[in-house]
Amino acid sequence: MSTSRHQPIAPTVLRRLDAGAGIDAHRHDDHQIAYAARGVLAVATDHGHWIAPANRAIWIPAGAVHQHRAYGRTDLHLVGLTENPLGLTTPAVLAVGPLLRELIIAHTNDSESTPAERARLRGVLLDQLQRTAQQPLRLPLARDPRLAAACAVLTSNPADNSSLAGLGLQAGASERTLSRLFRTEFAMTFPQWRTQLRLHHALILLAEGHAVTTVAIRCGWSTPSAFIDTFRQTFGHTPGRHRP
Repeated sequence: MSTSRHQPIAPTVLRRLDAGAGIDAHRHDDHQIAYAARGVLAVATDHGHWIAPANRAIWIPAGAVHQHRAYGRTDLHLVGLTENPLGLTTPAVLAVGPLLRELIIAHTNDSESTPAERARLRGVLLDQLQRTAQQPLRLPLARDPRLAAACAVLTSNPADNSSLAGLGLQAGASERTLSRLFRTEFAMTFPQWRTQLRLHHALILLAEGHAVTTVAIRCGWSTPSAFIDTFRQTFGHTPGRHRP
């Protein structure tokens, strides 16, 4: 990641980003919730990538060097917090229900309320955060060069259906070694990681306006219905809701 710019206080603001726009690498002294009410938001650190559609938010802990990127026209709501109600020390994707969504939007749009009113709103927001669940929407970055080489093959073409043994031939490692590396470095199996990769790319393509069938094919699902089923199981709704 590029050199970071230090921002002492995490902002509480609404930023509207054009498709492909981003915020360069930086860090905050406070924690931050990054939520895209429209579009899809990706956050990158030296340890991995996190991606969130409109029913998810990304938790960014204080001190973590990170950068943002928008896919599709994105309304980015950023909430700075001194509190850490979930006790998280690494970035995470959080579920955002209807109430939490409205609280985040109200908090970033509110410019006329009194300090006491804002404090009450913030208190309810923190209560809701304590009840939210983390979501497994993370693409970790490989440290071992053999694992990194195998991941790069599929990252460049998520529709590649190479087996782990086939990837091992390209990466200079045995199937057994790669299987062990996926578990030790990523805490997931190869099939789990590949599904995460494909969902990550699918969210980006949907935000860019591609048809569901096109996304399914380009991301490696055997049929559009298989893609829709996986997407619904992960996000709770069909991929058609994410097209602009």
